[in-house]
Amino acid sequence: MSEQLSTGITVLDRELGGGIPAGSTVFLNADPASQSELFLYELTAVRGTLYLTTLRSGQAVQDAIGRTLGRTGSPTIRDVGGEAPLDVANKLIHDLPERANLIIDVVDVLEATDPVRYRTFLNELQTHMVNTGGLAILHGMKGDDPANRKYTKHMADVVFDLQTTVDGTEIENRLAVPKFRGGRAPDETIKLRLAEEVAVDTSRDIA
Repeated sequence: MSEQLSTGITVLDRELGGGIPAGSTVFLNADPASQSELFLYELTAVRGTLYLTTLRSGQAVQDAIGRTLGRTGSPTIRDVGGEAPLDVANKLIHDLPERANLIIDVVDVLEATDPVRYRTFLNELQTHMVNTGGLAILHGMKGDDPANRKYTKHMADVVFDLQTTVDGTEIENRLAVPKFRGGRAPDETIKLRLAEEVAVDTSRDIA
């Protein structure tokens, strides 16, 4: 069995049977108006992280991590949202050291590129993560899916689907794990509390 890497969220690691297999590529699919970025920020506390931002500026990401009340690290942040984002991201990824995190936030910009080149990018990314024993998190927004979104979902070893709904006065967050290569996927959605940090909501639903 391959080594399990922590997500930085202890209770979530427990639900996943210890974490995520080293070398995995993970796709986190979430609503743009959600607290999904907490997943990314807490992951930076576990091990060295290269954080590639495609929409927000590097400074904006740095400021957001600095304001986060949960546990975070000091990632290397690079803005790849300018010209030729796929080429810039690819070059940076090839310099990624052993056992490091890679975060791409958001992957939508890369998915908007030529399909053949994007599939090549995903294959090279997956190979590099396996060879280095790291963990890649591709953060994607729900809504009008880019044409290449299906390739992201297919190539990903693990798919996290964060479902955020407003029910009366309560905002409910549930995490589904519909895909988990090389690990144990929970049979049911995981109810989360996303405030200062990511935590599993242990309160019971009342019908």
